Amino acid sequence: MSVSEKESTQIQIPDKVRRIELSGREIFLVPTAHVSLQSVEDVRKTIQAICPDVVCIELCEPRFKNLINREVWKQTNLVQVIRQGNAMLLLASLVMASFQKRIGERLGVKPGAEMEEGIRQAKEVGADLVLADRDIQITLKRTWHQLKFRHRIRMVLELVATLFVGEEISAESIEELKEEKKLGDVLKLLADEFPNLKSTLIDERDQFLAQKIRDAAGKRVVAVVGAGHVPGIVAKISQPADLKALEEIPAPSNLPRLLKWGLPMVILGLFVYGFQQGGAEESLGSLYIWILINGALAALGASIALGHPLTIVSAFLAAPLTSLNPMVAAGWVAGLVQCFAKKPTVRDLESLPDEIGSVKGFWMNPVSRILLVVVLSNVGSSLGTFISGGWIAARVLS
Repeated sequence: MSVSEKESTQIQIPDKVRRIELSGREIFLVPTAHVSLQSVEDVRKTIQAICPDVVCIELCEPRFKNLINREVWKQTNLVQVIRQGNAMLLLASLVMASFQKRIGERLGVKPGAEMEEGIRQAKEVGADLVLADRDIQITLKRTWHQLKFRHRIRMVLELVATLFVGEEISAESIEELKEEKKLGDVLKLLADEFPNLKSTLIDERDQFLAQKIRDAAGKRVVAVVGAGHVPGIVAKISQPADLKALEEIPAPSNLPRLLKWGLPMVILGLFVYGFQQGGAEESLGSLYIWILINGALAALGASIALGHPLTIVSAFLAAPLTSLNPMVAAGWVAGLVQCFAKKPTVRDLESLPDEIGSVKGFWMNPVSRILLVVVLSNVGSSLGTFISGGWIAARVLS
């Protein structure tokens, strides 16, 4: 299959648009930034000038639905999110959405406006619309699986740090990110800091996007994609990719499962050993340490999230028990109590997209606060398990 890049002289399109000839077909890649007014204009001009048979956009089905239906937050079932253990995933999505929203507000453009323009223009010129990106849930799960534990901690901390970014971001700096030289620098830094992160977020999606664009039926195809994906798509467009392999979610490693079940057994073993060596007094001392430290740190997490008093109490009471039960987490209990103690209203769900644009709004909205309660209570309980477990081991084995 032949592929070549050529400059278009017959059709007036933006300079940044890349034209590829692939086995007698023309493919036009429109590089965009997700909060750029210029990107919206580039998409409009390109589709209007080319009148393609197909428009591919860098969206998956869930993101497409979120984009075209801004009321989707009203349908969020928080109880189900907590029970399925997806609170951290949803919270991370909200943090990233918050960061994009604040940039967009400073530049006067709604995040995802360039994709909306692609959808609108495809309808206007009668082109078929193809959702070319991999499902966001699969991408995030594959990414999380690839990260080492220390990288997971860093990633979480850096996500939280984006809530406090106060630096002004100009329209010029956004446009600079669309230059290939700048993008190369950014991706190099990303690869140096999080090699596996780049693999799943960039390289795999380059392959996925390239294959979906290859599969698009039509002589002329316009693909609206993030500028960072353009070099990878150009390099991979002629190389068939196995989409099923790219959509597989790897089985979890044995270490987390071993810790999940092994740590409670070790703690219980320490209690039994302590009773055999020092009797009831020794066991009571270890029990007090376990309850106070584990409960207090889980309650502290719920307090930092500004949980309801009942939520804080439930975190304290649940943590010493749930830490010994791999099937339940303290954050789940605290989050469910918070759901019922401060039940979010439809208005809270409606205002969530606006309120996550500020730190205060993010912390005060009842919906995002529930997610914070779940995550921070779990973090506190995990710390409490390791600290109190280590203290108990030191007492019993000394």
